[in-house]
Amino acid sequence: MAKKSIFKACKNCKALVQPDQDVCPVCGGTSFTDDWDGIIIIIDSESEIAKITEASKPWRYAIIVK
Repeated sequence: MAKKSIFKACKNCKALVQPDQDVCPVCGGTSFTDDWDGIIIIIDSESEIAKITEASKPWRYAIIVK
């Protein structure tokens, strides 16, 4: 049985958004997937983790987008 997530992931920047959103608030993308794993929350866009993951702004992101 497939899990039902409360988020979908932007295929462009991996931002996690509510299922009813049509446009990604991080990159403006419109292509999403429900097939993702892991969550990382960026609080400071200048942090090492933000740089490694190329997170452009504080947000919640998927680690893997399939």
